[in-house]
Amino acid sequence: MIYDCLFPNTVGGAERWYRNLAERLAAEGHELTYATMRQWDRGEEPDLQEVRVLAVGPRMALYTNSGRRRIVQALVFGVGVLWHLLRHGRRYDVVHTASFPYFSLLAAALVRPLGGYELVVDWHEVWSAGYWREYLGALGPIGVAVQRRCVRVRQRAFCFSRLHAARLREEGLRGEVTILEGEYAGSPVPEEPFETELLVVFAGRMIAEKRAPAVVDAAALAAEQISGLHAVLFGDGPERPEVLARIAALDDGKLVAAPGFVAAHEVHDALRRATAMVLPSRREGYGMIVVEAAACGTPSILVSEPDNAAVELIEDGVNGVLARSAAPADLAAAIVRVHEAGASLRDSTRAWFARNARRLSLEHSLEQVLESYGPSRRTPSSSP
Repeated sequence: MIYDCLFPNTVGGAERWYRNLAERLAAEGHELTYATMRQWDRGEEPDLQEVRVLAVGPRMALYTNSGRRRIVQALVFGVGVLWHLLRHGRRYDVVHTASFPYFSLLAAALVRPLGGYELVVDWHEVWSAGYWREYLGALGPIGVAVQRRCVRVRQRAFCFSRLHAARLREEGLRGEVTILEGEYAGSPVPEEPFETELLVVFAGRMIAEKRAPAVVDAAALAAEQISGLHAVLFGDGPERPEVLARIAALDDGKLVAAPGFVAAHEVHDALRRATAMVLPSRREGYGMIVVEAAACGTPSILVSEPDNAAVELIEDGVNGVLARSAAPADLAAAIVRVHEAGASLRDSTRAWFARNARRLSLEHSLEQVLESYGPSRRTPSSSP
């Protein structure tokens, strides 16, 4: 398994997917090596039982100050993967990799004729040419070309949304793409109803695409119509200073809190109590937090955007609301709508989760992944 991040050293949807997948594969009896960048202090050992975690690159910053992934880090990781597979690729039956950060995928594809392994690739996102230009400026066409080259190598491809599966086909994928709709590792049974607070929750990395500062302004506007409403924004990132500045500008310092990254159980407890989970992101590859909120009976508020695959998890008025835009006034109107719907919307959210729990489960995706390994699921050789 190849990914340059490891949960909980780095927190994100893909990180949780690979950790959950690694743990389940190990529990199934597979001998697994997880190749990543070192994200822990020297002398420490990553806590991933029954899985060999292998650092193929040094500890490096993942992001620039603006929140973009560092190209040099991606290159170093790609070289580390290339060197490892050149030496030990023949000992693996399957190499299962994230498409991003691309150079590691190209390395695995380059060595495959020598290694003889199956190449399985997860496409969490497929970026449009327009987004590449926005992300890299004048270097955008290079990003488009690298992504397209990755799409066109021979692979067993997985996506996590219909949006990105369609883009894969448009980019020229050779062969079929399977949509893995499930990443949820929790119980398939909705949690028992919990006493609801007048609380709005945001949880995610505070990058520009997720538009966390808008949640602060929206909560303040919604509080003018919902007496006692307050909000909490979990997470960190380059946008957090702006979030804190907007909180400081509010007259009531108790209206919004932004505690940064916290333990997973704290986010879960807040979701159980919340009136709504608000994620005004313009770009999402899946949207796990929507499923996690629904399992608690908490409706979600999202915004329809061309790059936001999370909206595929929302039935408007059933398990959440699609706001007209990420403008604070529109988000506030959505918060008010959820509040006014009250217990009926929470009940329908729990019912939606119960109907879809099997489809959205990690176990369901794991079955599809294991099936994709096919005849390669032979007795593993000794670890490299």
